[in-house]
Amino acid sequence: MSDDTILEEAREAFRLAADAEAENRREALDDLRFARLGEQWTPEVLQQRAREGRPILTINRLPAFIRQVVNDARLNKPAIAVHPVDDAADPETAEVFNGLIRHIEQSSDATVAYDTALDFAVTSGVGYFRINTRYAADDGFDQELAVERVANPFSVYGDPESTAADSADWDTAFVVESLPRTAFAARWAGAQATDWGDGEAWALGRNGRPEAGERVRVAEYWRRERVSRTILALSDGRAIEEAAYAAQKAMFDALGVTVVGRPRQAASHKVTQRIVSGAEVLETVDWAGRFIPIVPVYGEELMVDGRRRLRSLVRDAKDPQRMFNYWRTASTELVALAPKAPFIGRKGAFDSDAEKWASANTRSHAFLEYDGPEPPIRLPFSGTPVGALQEALNASDDMKSIMGLYDASLGARSNETSGRAIMARQREGDVSTFHYIDNLNRAIRHAGRILIDLIPKVYATARVVRVLGPDGAARGVPLTGGGKGDGGAALKAVGRIYDLGVGRYDLTVRAGPSFTSRREEAANQMIELIRAYPAAAPLIGDLLARNLDWPGADEIAQRLAAMLPPQAREGQAETGGASPEVEAAKAQLAGLAQALAAARAEVVALKQDRAHEARKLEIEAFEAETNRLKALQR
Repeated sequence: MSDDTILEEAREAFRLAADAEAENRREALDDLRFARLGEQWTPEVLQQRAREGRPILTINRLPAFIRQVVNDARLNKPAIAVHPVDDAADPETAEVFNGLIRHIEQSSDATVAYDTALDFAVTSGVGYFRINTRYAADDGFDQELAVERVANPFSVYGDPESTAADSADWDTAFVVESLPRTAFAARWAGAQATDWGDGEAWALGRNGRPEAGERVRVAEYWRRERVSRTILALSDGRAIEEAAYAAQKAMFDALGVTVVGRPRQAASHKVTQRIVSGAEVLETVDWAGRFIPIVPVYGEELMVDGRRRLRSLVRDAKDPQRMFNYWRTASTELVALAPKAPFIGRKGAFDSDAEKWASANTRSHAFLEYDGPEPPIRLPFSGTPVGALQEALNASDDMKSIMGLYDASLGARSNETSGRAIMARQREGDVSTFHYIDNLNRAIRHAGRILIDLIPKVYATARVVRVLGPDGAARGVPLTGGGKGDGGAALKAVGRIYDLGVGRYDLTVRAGPSFTSRREEAANQMIELIRAYPAAAPLIGDLLARNLDWPGADEIAQRLAAMLPPQAREGQAETGGASPEVEAAKAQLAGLAQALAAARAEVVALKQDRAHEARKLEIEAFEAETNRLKALQR
């Protein structure tokens, strides 16, 4: 397609996306400014109070509720776990996938991307992170994957026709970015510096930025299209694309591998990334994967009138927060403007010490003199505005009940007295907001699906990659650089060489404490076990030392392991088979089992013989009684 056709198509797609998201964006921006920037008074009220010199207090309680949800997710990091699916996949290669994904997440600070997306989802209804490619080194051509955060969620426009909870069905997407003109000219020399879009400042979050003339707005235009590919079945049991088979037909002929059956047409997707300005297409990239690599993390999701509505945690708590600000401001104003308690006395009673009496409400004097037989009296203080304070408490309770986060969930003391009751109330708070964390898990699952799709294509060259274990330990793993259909299947798991392009893999996402937290918990439980059962200390001392986090723990664990009894050492030794003693015990146990089975058979036979004899005696007795009766009848 020509640039004009692409731009016309992109403008129409952008118009539809912007129209579908307009309401969500306005509400999200209002939530963000209200909850995080404290813009909780209307401009009219602010101006009126400023003219009258009245106080304007903002006691923002919403960030504490937001942090409760976000930090709970930070304590329980979601983790991607890859599993083999078909007979061409194997658990060792799946573990390489797991270790490589951990490396990608660590090297690209994926936790920052996840946390930022969840923070925006809780605060304003939706956040995003994305997956990108980059060069592994400045002086090489090998590429690697990275999980990147989207710092401005208002820069992303998703597919308005999408219905999936994780954006897996996105066919279009836009990421709008504002660049300085100098940066634009340096990157695309000779290109026209024409803005993309209609210039809505609120939609791009550009409030406070320089004037539009100093910057140029460009957009990443992502498009996913359906394509078909021809799949061939080979005599060795594999399936391969027709183009790949044609390119390596000589090799397959030499191996005696032929095509069997009829080819079939398989549906797939092709993703294209274009960077466009308002005047031209600046760059075009054929994306390697079959998903648009932008992942949303939704807050509370509703479908109303055929459109997706996104709601934040604070959406319904804004009115109680306004009430709280108003009543706290009113109570402060009433106390501050209340008149000082005056003194009342007869005329002339204050003449003897007028200067001290005039400053009696603002200064402390050792004594005050008066004239006349009776001393002046002082009127009592009018008291605190109880009604205003009670209304502020009511507004505070309304905020808690709307969000489902009560005092115990926020770590404050409440009316619960037992630890079990406090934990139950905390759990209620976790349950009421768990859908935000679960939506993050869904998003990370889709990110794992994108990574599994991209890894065999991005890591397609023969090289050694770093993979990480669950404990963070790193090791190098050689890759064949083969991939599906080029003979790499024969080297799928030969020795320590892996081909990530062979076999199908699926994934799950689990959330829980980090490995460090689980190790600390294991150490605490081992200590409790030793206190309850001291005899276990010599047997598990090395395991306890290995889970302690201080210098020299591994060396101490090795020394304690060397002091283990022989039976314990043999039980944990990594040998090819069991020890002779264990084999002898197994043989003896098998002999005993056979003897027991034979004894049971003999008992059953004996019981059957005894039953037969008893039945025979009963029959003989019956026959004798019958004969006796017959004789009497004669």
